[in-house]
Amino acid sequence: MQFINISPSSLQPPAGLIVCLHGWGANAEDVASLSPFLNLPDYQYIFPNAPFPYPYSPLGRAWYDLRSENMYQGLPESRQTLTNWLQSLEASTGVPLSRTILSGFSQGGAMTLDVGLNLPLAGLVSMSGYLHHDAVRVNQSNFPPTLIMHGRNDQVVPLLAALKARQTLESLGVAVDYQEFDMGHEISPEMLGSLRNFVVTTIG
Repeated sequence: MQFINISPSSLQPPAGLIVCLHGWGANAEDVASLSPFLNLPDYQYIFPNAPFPYPYSPLGRAWYDLRSENMYQGLPESRQTLTNWLQSLEASTGVPLSRTILSGFSQGGAMTLDVGLNLPLAGLVSMSGYLHHDAVRVNQSNFPPTLIMHGRNDQVVPLLAALKARQTLESLGVAVDYQEFDMGHEISPEMLGSLRNFVVTTIG
């Protein structure tokens, strides 16, 4: 997978790793631009590009198709590709999955929950995301703590999707931190502040 890598500005070995997945039609550069606002200079950041082209723009990428005629086409391939790639990161970064936070926005948030529940990660963060109808394919009892954040006025992914994800994950025994904000389908400074707090609380 193609990705943007940002090393710790402290020039020390990374305290942890933050992986952030972009949404449908965006790309790695979109979410990489947010890294300075997290103010975590001891952390390494990796922002991968989704494997599929976005049908409406040459610059956009997609984890799978969201057009009605091809709904979810490509999801199994992205699921496997992302899982394999995440499992390979420790060898290239020196950071174990137990000190890695997987996060994502919108479609990237859905992929975070889908893939992350099946890996021994430090934590998961879904921003304006949702849960795939078949995401819960897990046969384990230890899940990463999960932060779900959503805008009350989201017209793209309705708030109901976040509430449903929370309910489903809590029923599995996942430790869920759920937060709503007065905003639409976006990543706000308040959301980034909550993400930072989650990272610090989860990893230190």
